[in-house]
Amino acid sequence: MQRKICDFHMHSLFSDGDLLPAEIVRRTQVLGHRAIAITDHADGSNLEQVISVLSKASSQASKYYDGFSLIPGVELTHIPPGRIADLASLAKRLGAKIVVVHGETPVEPVAYGTDAAACSCPDVDILAHPGLISEESVEAARQNGIFLELSFRGGHCLGNGLVAAMAKREGAALIVDSDAHTVGDHMSPEDAFAVARGSGLSKADAERVLYQNPLLLLKRLGIY
Repeated sequence: MQRKICDFHMHSLFSDGDLLPAEIVRRTQVLGHRAIAITDHADGSNLEQVISVLSKASSQASKYYDGFSLIPGVELTHIPPGRIADLASLAKRLGAKIVVVHGETPVEPVAYGTDAAACSCPDVDILAHPGLISEESVEAARQNGIFLELSFRGGHCLGNGLVAAMAKREGAALIVDSDAHTVGDHMSPEDAFAVARGSGLSKADAERVLYQNPLLLLKRLGIY
């Protein structure tokens, strides 16, 4: 029997994705997911709107799909580092279950200091595609229980090897996410395993990242 995975970073048409939440739910169910988070891009201008609409989508999914969870979240994107803590706290108060921060990927002009600010904020759950993250930020992520993402998405995945190696050395938690935007972007369990192994993780470490770490996050969120 295929083991089910989780994916806590993807986008719908409520930001720059192409699909309705209902289609994302169906496609990820078929691929073998037990829980997903839709984390549409947000800043101070649209935070409340994104959380409201994704909370409605989550409520609808819970009525019709047993054993599957759609978690409403946000990805704080291109936020000035000094605003990350305030907006992450506000997102949680507005009902976001997962707060992702758009990290310092090598393929976008993310403000320097974003990784450090995110890793120092207890209201952040995941730092997405951290890029060339510093040792100090990895240690801060460990101390604050923030998961560092290994990304399935082209370009963003360029830092995966460094992120995996530093996280293992410092004892920080890793998570594999798709950063899906459209049809064909969502991961199968085989895809997710390839991301973890391709980042330099052993088979045992890859399986822990794919199957144990998501459960730790879900338990923290009170979902499982």
